[in-house]
Amino acid sequence: MREIKKEILAEILHRLAAEFVRDNTTPASLLTITRVEVSQTGKEAKIFFTTLPEDQEDTALKFLERKIPEFKLYIRNESRINIVPHVTFKIDYGERNRQRLDMLS
Repeated sequence: MREIKKEILAEILHRLAAEFVRDNTTPASLLTITRVEVSQTGKEAKIFFTTLPEDQEDTALKFLERKIPEFKLYIRNESRINIVPHVTFKIDYGERNRQRLDMLS
């Protein structure tokens, strides 16, 4: 997959994931989609997120994993992506560490 197409696919998935999370989560925690990594072939996508408060990360991950089939259907209905990639959700520890470094400095 060309680099430009990969970036466009990542941006589309980022926007769709953010909209899906906004529409399907409760206000118990703030869940934010931070970035999306698409594989070289475009068949796999890792969607990274953070939560506030931090102790809700595991609950949010379980929720998002349960919602993957609904999210894939949402992608299919809301975009013109031909082949919907295999989606996995991951906690963005890199973003969490960056925020801690900002607080320390």
